[in-house]
Amino acid sequence: MKILTCITPGQLEYGVADVPELKPGNALLKIKRIGICGTDLHAFEGTQPFFSYPRVLGHELAAELLDAGGEDGFEKGEAVTFIPYFNCGHCIACRSGKPNCCVSIQVCGVHTDGGMVEYLQVPSRLLVHGEGLSFDELALVEPLAIGAHGVRRAAVQPGEFVLVIGAGPIGLGIMEFARIAGATVIAADVNTQRLAFCKDSLKIAHTINVKDEDTLARLNEITNGDMPTVVIDATGNQNAINGAFQYLAHGGRYVLVGLQRGDIIVSHPEFHKREATLMSSRNATRQDFEHVIRSMKSGQVNPQTYITHRVLFDEVKDQFKSWLNPANGVIKAMVEV
Repeated sequence: MKILTCITPGQLEYGVADVPELKPGNALLKIKRIGICGTDLHAFEGTQPFFSYPRVLGHELAAELLDAGGEDGFEKGEAVTFIPYFNCGHCIACRSGKPNCCVSIQVCGVHTDGGMVEYLQVPSRLLVHGEGLSFDELALVEPLAIGAHGVRRAAVQPGEFVLVIGAGPIGLGIMEFARIAGATVIAADVNTQRLAFCKDSLKIAHTINVKDEDTLARLNEITNGDMPTVVIDATGNQNAINGAFQYLAHGGRYVLVGLQRGDIIVSHPEFHKREATLMSSRNATRQDFEHVIRSMKSGQVNPQTYITHRVLFDEVKDQFKSWLNPANGVIKAMVEV
């Protein structure tokens, strides 16, 4: 089978490998779609934490099920996706119902080789039914589930002002599910094209270009002086993360979905006087995957909105670097295998 490996930062190479010999407890998938995400792009850049090379990238996947590995309720030929966070099942997090932050988690395409292949085996217990969705739609379930999980972590309530910083694919998913939760969403970014996408495609009423506008003044204006009760970072940018504490309402919650390598620096008195809550949001759970699928099927989320670029598997190596350029307007590149 064909395989595409990130050998070192900036270097992708095609190769050939054997079709995986199925291990007990695993399912065999024929990959049909691969969504390109920020993790893949950062790995190519060499800026992704918790990463080693060489690595086969790809974890936003849709596939045809060839062998369910004994998992009940699944049929050969069924369209599926899967939860790409391989957890141990027995650590404190897993025992607490939080397999998404397992102590020894192995994320497909990050800690273990991922889906830029023709065939892939994954733990059968992590399969997710396609529920009649297309391969394109199924490949978008995982990134949208990241956003859904962040919103669930924040316990967003109807009528709240939610500031989402970063209008990349993960940030856009956060905005969608904050809207579904009944919040008034404010999108903040430095990219004019992305903010226009928020307004035109996602119908986000309030957008702020933090490069060109006085963000504090705009937030005061939008929230009638209250400031957002929820701030969610989806940038993974250290300056953006540290700078956003000032945007938080008294009694508010700040959720970090984006990840960066450095330290969080905050004025303790400013944070303390707000009695604010700071939390991280990592990966997603089956509950979040199911919420995304229901939202797609009910029409609350239109996944096709996100796909701006489409390539064949054989074209990925030549096209990949271009997806890093903001001028190319990439929201989601989708690979057809």
